[in-house]
This record gives sequence, structure tokens and C-alpha cells, in this order.
Amino acid sequence: MASRKRKTFWLLFFILILAVWGVLWSWPKGPDLNLKPIGINYDAKIEVHQGLDLQGGTHLVYQADLKDIADKEKDNAVTGAINVIERRINPSGVSEILIQPAKSLANEYQIIVELPGVSDPNDAISLIGKTAKMDFRELDETGNWIETGLTGADFKSASVEINSSTGSPEINIEFNDRGATLFGEITKRNLQKPVAIYLDDELLSAPTVQSEISSGRGTISGQFTLEEAKRLAIQLNAGALPIPLKLVEQRNVGATLGKDSIEKSFMAGIVGLLVVALFMIFYYRWPGILAVVALGIYSLITFAVFKNPFQPITLTLAGVAGFILSIGMAVDANILIFERTREELRAGRSLDSAVEQGFKRAWSSIRDSNVSSLITCLILSWLGTGPIRGFAITLAIGILISMFSAITITRTFLRVTEKFPLAKNLWWYGLSKKEIKGLKNA
Repeated sequence: MASRKRKTFWLLFFILILAVWGVLWSWPKGPDLNLKPIGINYDAKIEVHQGLDLQGGTHLVYQADLKDIADKEKDNAVTGAINVIERRINPSGVSEILIQPAKSLANEYQIIVELPGVSDPNDAISLIGKTAKMDFRELDETGNWIETGLTGADFKSASVEINSSTGSPEINIEFNDRGATLFGEITKRNLQKPVAIYLDDELLSAPTVQSEISSGRGTISGQFTLEEAKRLAIQLNAGALPIPLKLVEQRNVGATLGKDSIEKSFMAGIVGLLVVALFMIFYYRWPGILAVVALGIYSLITFAVFKNPFQPITLTLAGVAGFILSIGMAVDANILIFERTREELRAGRSLDSAVEQGFKRAWSSIRDSNVSSLITCLILSWLGTGPIRGFAITLAIGILISMFSAITITRTFLRVTEKFPLAKNLWWYGLSKKEIKGLKNA
């Protein structure tokens, strides 16, 4: 018993700390996170990251000209172009961008670019419109990288293969006739020296030349993971297969729409919470009051996780919907627990025993329903794009925190208050006066 009291005390202390943290981080103008005073070079604002539909911005649609690209290479070419666009836009100061492939009704390849918070996208448009430029460089006598004349125009393709001897992924590269001649000369004069590959003046890789390569075919090996090797191959092919992009649609999304959406979603959430809170208090009485408090703490913790400065969640309308839905699932878990607890009380168990058995019996149902929902979220996040992925991520985070809220926070509150004077009257725990009288007579 002493061990249980000690555990309950520390859990309550931990919950209070989480609640304070949730209040501080969920506050509209939360504190900035500055770790520089303790020697860590990190400084970030704790703020809500809003998507295009909430804060407004620019929506661009580009049509890719793939007439000179083989059918089997089209998907890779579009992926490479998306990779180039993302590297070009992020350094320009635009954050939380969304870039995704699409197909028009005429079955033409398109690339959609969304720039939240950007009202004048001219700089981004000029960057996106450039053709990818790849070139190979060598070190001069002063240790600086200089161009060799070998460019993406001399490059044919890059592909990933697994070395049968080492089991490690490698990247096979191939040049055209002119490129093969130039590459042979470069490798001949740079034996045991690095040769750098640049894309848009950004260093991609600098493999060391092991031997002269005059066939126009070479291999880039190293400590690559399979994903890293695939990414590098796509980047190389982006330089080898430049895709002309034509801007076919430019649409500015006004902030007024985002403001109205936020206000309506906020009101819907508040009204829903109030209705649910009143139902829980009216129907379950004291456990309902504790559940409402736990639900408030749950909401603060979840919102604080969304605002974390290390990996913030970009909230869209779909994401807000996922958050509100997760609140309903948190309530559902509490209802299962309280109904099980009522059954135990009706069976004649003491209050503390009924609470423990109620949680144990409800856990399997809570676990199974939440795990099935998490699997659905995983599938939506994996296969979905844009708003669908945002909905899945916010819902999954909410479900995970709701399991902690129902099993830990509500349970701790019930344990702490089960010795209160009101606990002597089981009416406060949802039993009717007739049921209580029957238990006394029994």
C-alpha cells in the first residue's frame, strides 16, 4: 500500500509538471527556446506552424515537359525535379513548403508547389524555373574546386546496384561519348584524389578516384545506406535529365480565408468540448469532473507537442480536424473505463478495487481500438499527401497522448480522490440511489 501511495504521488507530481509545461508552450505567445546560455547553439520560437489554408500564401502548378524523356524514366525525372526545387526554395527562406507530383486530366505530369505565408513568390518562381546545372570539379594547387568542363550535358544516367561481394549499395554512372573522353582524362590526372560532383553549385559527392576510367562507365561506392544511394542517384539524374517547367497556374490564397477557418474550427472545438464536458459531468459525476480536467491537460500537452521547436507540426484544417477527432477518442476511452468501474461497483466491490478492476478490464478494448486507429493513420501518412498526411499525423499524436491521458492521468486522479469524504457516497461515482440501497441491503 505504501508503495502504491508513493507511486501515485510521483505520478501526480509528473502530471502537474506536464500540465504546467503544456500551459506555457500552448500559450499563444509561448516562450522562446534559447539554449545558448548553457552552451548549446540553439534558438527557436515556440509558435504554431500554419499550413497554406490557414495563413494564406501562394499555390503554384508547373507542367513538366517530358517529351524527350523515355517512359520508364519519367517518374524518376519528375522526382529529381522535385528534389531540385526543394533544395532551391528552402535556402531562399521559405519554410513549411509542400511540393508534390500530380497528373492533369490530360494525363500530363505536373508539380504542385505550395508556399505558406508567401504573398510575393517572384523570387521562388525564378529559382524554380531554372534548369538544373550539374558539373564535375577537381582540386587545383591551392586546394580550391575548379570546373573541368564535364557537365550534366555529358551525363547519361545513374542507377543503384548492390555490390555482390560487400552487400553495400553503389551508384553506377554512365557518360555519353564526349563525357567518356573527358571523364577518362579527369580520372587519369586525379588518381587517388577526389573529384567533386556539383548540382546547382551545391556539393553532392566527392568520391576518390581509384583508377583511370576510359570506358565512360564508373561506380561511386562508399558507406551509403540504400536510401542515401537512391537519393544521390535521383540528384545525379536531375542534372542529367533537366526538365523544362512551365508555370500553368498561380493562385494566391488570402489570409482572410485562413482566419475564418481558424475561428470556425476554434468555435466548433470549444462547443464540442463544452457539450462533451457537460455530458461527462452529468452522467458520470465525480469521475466525469476528473475526466474533464484530464481532458484539459491532454489538450494542452497535445497542442504543446504540435508547437515543439525541434520538429513542429504544420497545422492545416485537416490537421485541426484530426486533433478534434483525437479529443473524442480520448473521451471514448474514459467512458469505457467508467462503465467498467460502475459494473464492478454494482458487483459489490470496494471503490479502490472497482477502480483498479475497471481500468484493467477496459484496457484491452482501449488498446485494440487505438492500435487499429494508429494502423489506419500509418497507412494514410504513408500513402497520402498534403492534408491527408497532416490529418493522419495529428490524429496519431492525439491517440498516443490520449492513451496516456486515460490510463495514467484519469487513473491517478481517481486514486488520489478515492479517500475523499464524497467517496463514501457512491452516487458521486454514477450509481443511482436505488442501486446504492440494494448494495447496502446485500
